[in-house]
Amino acid sequence: MNAFKTHSSHWGAFSGRYENGKLEIRPHPGDPHPSPLLGNLPAIADSPARVRRPAIRRGWLEGTPGHAAKRGADDYLEVSWPEAEKLVAKELQRVYGEYGPRAVFGGSYGWSSAGRFHHAQSQIHRFLNVLGGYVRSVNTYSSGAAMVVIPHVLGPYDQFDRKSVTWDAIERSSELVVAFGGMAIKNADVHGGGISTHVVRQKLTGASARGARFILVSPLEDDFPADLSAEWLPIIPGTDVALMLGLAHVLVGEDLHDRPFLDRYTVGYDRFEDYLLGRTDGLEKSPEWAADICGIGVEVIKDLARKMARARTLITVSHSLQRADYGEQPVWMGIVLAAMLGQIGLDGGGYSYSLGALGNIGKHQLAVPLPTLNQFRNPVTDFIPVARIADMLLNPGEEFHYNGQALRYPDIRLVYWAGGNPFHHHQDINRLRSAFKRPETIIVHETAWTSTARHADIVLPATTTLERDDIGAADRDELMIAMKKLIEPVGEARDDYEIFAAIARRLGKDEEFTANRTSRAWLAYLFETTRKALADGGHDAPDFEAFWENGELRLPLKPEDGGPARAFRHDPSAFPLQTPSGKIEIFSQTIEDFGYDDCGGHPRWYPPRSEADESRYPLHLVCNQPHQRLHSQLDYGDFSRSTKIKDREPVRINPVDAAERGISDGDVVRLFNARGSCLAAARLSATVRKGVMQLATGAWFEPDDPAAGTAMCIHGNPNILTRDVGTSRLAQGSTGQITKIEVERFAGELPPVRILERMTFAPSADRSGDRKPL
Repeated sequence: MNAFKTHSSHWGAFSGRYENGKLEIRPHPGDPHPSPLLGNLPAIADSPARVRRPAIRRGWLEGTPGHAAKRGADDYLEVSWPEAEKLVAKELQRVYGEYGPRAVFGGSYGWSSAGRFHHAQSQIHRFLNVLGGYVRSVNTYSSGAAMVVIPHVLGPYDQFDRKSVTWDAIERSSELVVAFGGMAIKNADVHGGGISTHVVRQKLTGASARGARFILVSPLEDDFPADLSAEWLPIIPGTDVALMLGLAHVLVGEDLHDRPFLDRYTVGYDRFEDYLLGRTDGLEKSPEWAADICGIGVEVIKDLARKMARARTLITVSHSLQRADYGEQPVWMGIVLAAMLGQIGLDGGGYSYSLGALGNIGKHQLAVPLPTLNQFRNPVTDFIPVARIADMLLNPGEEFHYNGQALRYPDIRLVYWAGGNPFHHHQDINRLRSAFKRPETIIVHETAWTSTARHADIVLPATTTLERDDIGAADRDELMIAMKKLIEPVGEARDDYEIFAAIARRLGKDEEFTANRTSRAWLAYLFETTRKALADGGHDAPDFEAFWENGELRLPLKPEDGGPARAFRHDPSAFPLQTPSGKIEIFSQTIEDFGYDDCGGHPRWYPPRSEADESRYPLHLVCNQPHQRLHSQLDYGDFSRSTKIKDREPVRINPVDAAERGISDGDVVRLFNARGSCLAAARLSATVRKGVMQLATGAWFEPDDPAAGTAMCIHGNPNILTRDVGTSRLAQGSTGQITKIEVERFAGELPPVRILERMTFAPSADRSGDRKPL
């Protein structure tokens, strides 16, 4: 009988055993709340959706004139690895030779593996830098607006708020937690690089048992653990800034704000107060004003402001709030509100961005560095904010603004993608489909036949985490895991490293890319970084083979010290913030000087951008993270599929809205707006605010007609409906969290969902590795 082997994933450490054609998974015994997402892993071994052999799109291979227009609707031919390698190498040689590295976009936005070596983003960037560089993306879809505005207001994104408030402090000291956007446990189930212990639920339970109270500000009641009895304020989506301003108005009007704190630790408060009280624009941001916008009662707003001023209060702002029009504003305004309360730097009080969004945020920091693969230096300076991919492909040479810079989109001829699925992350999928028809060549490494693979020219089968050895480790998680291979590669799948090494060899770059190391040698080499730090610190420091044999290694943690916030509060002169003033910038002269009309020098209320034919689409659609998978990963897994209804994604609708439209529970419905439409299965629920629907992201996009310019997704991907515009000219972040729609019962013949089934191929035979010229 095969023994269980240790392994890890973004949603939890585990052990596994493959025997008699079945994969058995056991959560790590030390995890108090293992994630149900582990239930998606067994399907990896035999899913028909897996990419099993290299495949080439027919139109690209044959050099058909106008072939790019058929991306997404063309046949594929399976080929041998030698032919695929030769085609990729020759195409890279052609594009780099004719256009240079500024014509290559290195796309790798996605979580891929929890391993430190087989991390697709590191592998592809290292490979492309060996070839001469590439156009890169910056920031994330999850937090694009916050990653730009927080450095202006508090200092480095990962330095101030994420390292100042811990779950221990909340359990120990918080009296009131006001969660704008909530703290959904499903989000805390995952963390990039792995998570060995899920502690959020027990820490919140401990705080509640001590007497802490929780306020949930969200259109969805389940954005906070139900058993903690949080008070639910069902806000209208996208109006949190108005509510925050109303709360701030009460604090000033009733003299509840901490003026000494504002004077000592912040700059620009008076400028903001002039706006708040209407001295600059003639409009007071009163509770009455706020109530009309956000749908929360005037007395509720006043009462909450008073509670916040009387208690040790922690304000949290979720990722979701800044994935919307003017997403910089709720992040910034939350900081201002916490500063007005004067509690930043106090134990269990103040402000935290994204607490609860990822499982390891709020834990103690590691005391030793983790293994990291050197990606080399990218000599190309061109970049785009990650959510502007379609803009870049559709508008080469066009000017765009970002964080005070006027830049131009590069002219991309070749896209090389590994470790991600833009047809999950990106908005307005019909527009993205048009954008993907612009480059001359698109190459992807994929584990399965996602829509990204089906819009590529060359598809190379990549292994999943279960098919290779690696090291699992993440910041703020004390276990390093030996990720031991559990199954043999499916079909002819290869590791990304092996794929890139073979192509590099054909281009004469093998030694530079591989450093003459095998994958196993790389693991031992990378492990040495952590081993040496452990030894230097006087900790147990086993060699790699001992670590591998044991299966895990417990890493030391830094003591909790309150982070930069507490040090700054203790002595702002000795521990200034890394902002221009050294203080919290309620008013930022830097941002003001950018001259943007969509993001000024202090937080303010910007009404959401209007939709075309606004009156036709009265419902808000919240497109949040799924509970049954991580983003779109393993949508073919058993746990993900168990939640589908008639093979479609479930969409929640308030019973009142459903009754007005003749919709019953379980009906297949069509959601639509001016950008497109999708099918989903209705779930009636009073946990969704009236006027709001909720459809999680991550269902693999499947068009009803792949050849049509505007397609309907028959599977339930909400990004067919969302808008592809930036948050503002400051950050250009994603605005995909909220959109406006209408819904109706679907009365036609229900089309079958095939995206998770086995791909069919045109008859093919191995060729010479040549193709007709473009």
